[in-house]
Amino acid sequence: MSEEQDDDAVAAEWEAMADDGAGDGDGGGEDAAAAEWDAMAAEGEAEVATDASGRVLDQDEIDSLLGFDADDDDAESHGIHAIINSALVSYERLPMLDIIFDRLVRVMTTSLRNFTSDNIEVSLDNITSVRFGDYLNSVPLPAMMSVFRAEEWDNYGLMTVDSALIYSIVDTLLGGRRGTAAMRIEGRPYTTIEQTLVERMISVVLKDLCASFEPLSPVTFTFDRLETNPRFASIARPSNAAILIKLRIDMDDRGGRVEILFPYATLEPIRELLLQRFMGEKFGRDSIWETHLATELWRTKVDVRAVLDEVQLPLKEIMDFKVGQTLLLNATENHPVALRCGDCAVGTGRMGRAGKHIAVRLEKSFTSQSLGD
Repeated sequence: MSEEQDDDAVAAEWEAMADDGAGDGDGGGEDAAAAEWDAMAAEGEAEVATDASGRVLDQDEIDSLLGFDADDDDAESHGIHAIINSALVSYERLPMLDIIFDRLVRVMTTSLRNFTSDNIEVSLDNITSVRFGDYLNSVPLPAMMSVFRAEEWDNYGLMTVDSALIYSIVDTLLGGRRGTAAMRIEGRPYTTIEQTLVERMISVVLKDLCASFEPLSPVTFTFDRLETNPRFASIARPSNAAILIKLRIDMDDRGGRVEILFPYATLEPIRELLLQRFMGEKFGRDSIWETHLATELWRTKVDVRAVLDEVQLPLKEIMDFKVGQTLLLNATENHPVALRCGDCAVGTGRMGRAGKHIAVRLEKSFTSQSLGD
């Protein structure tokens, strides 16, 4: 009974306090309490969700920062997810690839025009680095994936032809009228005729790819197999990094994409060459110029003097030289003759006669090391 009485007393006290607050200012106490709570909440948000200028971030900005945007299907490409995923693919820039595939675009434009007898424009979209497994999962089906082998590098590459280009090539090669879109029949496998025609086009592209790499490093790309299922086109581990080159082929109002993928392991044998910024760069050395310079140096003509002896005379005696005067040398008939090229001694020999000419037979030659000493 005493506990119930205590509870009733506490309840009555709270009711009296509430009535007093309501009577003093028509809910002013409640408004003050609410304002105090709002200020505390705002202060807490400012501590954990402010930018560099101290401005409070709203919920949309926080979601965008963390990569949790519900409206964005590719949320992993933004915010914290983008920072984390950017460290997954570590690659180095290979400047020479830009030059090689610019050359490929020009060569393919000519060869595909001859192949299809149609007006074709080839353009390079971009060159990026991807995970091999991520790329296979992103290939839109149906598509044809050609596995080709780089003979000199002893490894493989992958070429993907999308559905739009497949139907466009087939329609063009089989006499389809210009100005009309290629008819697509989805939901069925590619026929043998379609695969054969696309394989011929891939062979043309591989030949052009060989020509593009030839100035840098001659390589032969050979067709290995054609797959329509990405699981059967695995040429590297899913976690391996690879270079992806996207090409766009336009034929009037038709066309599609060709994507060429090189795993880094395939390009490893020529990695040093791909790091060059221009053709022929050798990191400060040019072997062509070195060879040319060495060849010209060996052809250079120099004066070689045979010195019998050297004597020192006072300037007065030299000024008194007369025609017919005899100079006595300290050398004897068996004394070696010094051979000099400028101020450098190149060897010693013996003087003699060869026919009607005075000759010197070389008996000792000085090496470049002894000349340096």
